[in-house]
Amino acid sequence: MTDARTATLELQTQTIDWIRKSQEVVIDALRTWAGAVQSVTPSLPVPAVPFADQLPKPGEVVADAFDFAAQLLAAQRKFAEDVIQVTASVADQAPAEPAKKPAAAAK
Repeated sequence: MTDARTATLELQTQTIDWIRKSQEVVIDALRTWAGAVQSVTPSLPVPAVPFADQLPKPGEVVADAFDFAAQLLAAQRKFAEDVIQVTASVADQAPAEPAKKPAAAAK
């Protein structure tokens, strides 16, 4: 593995770790908040909302959204891989070194 790829993977791992730790902090704060709210609010009657039983549950909405996002990401990845495959022959024909600019154009 190249040094640049290793560095990239390390940075990605650190980023994911930081995100997970940040999410844990938020979840802990929400647990504390929810506990505090439940302890100080009286039991209030919940008004009946028409057709509420037909609405999707929050967990279902989240699952559906992430399933769609995963399918979209997979489609985008396949598209990018197909583009690379189709254009590989052109990229292979490119000169190994970039063309040098004429001295007059370098100004």
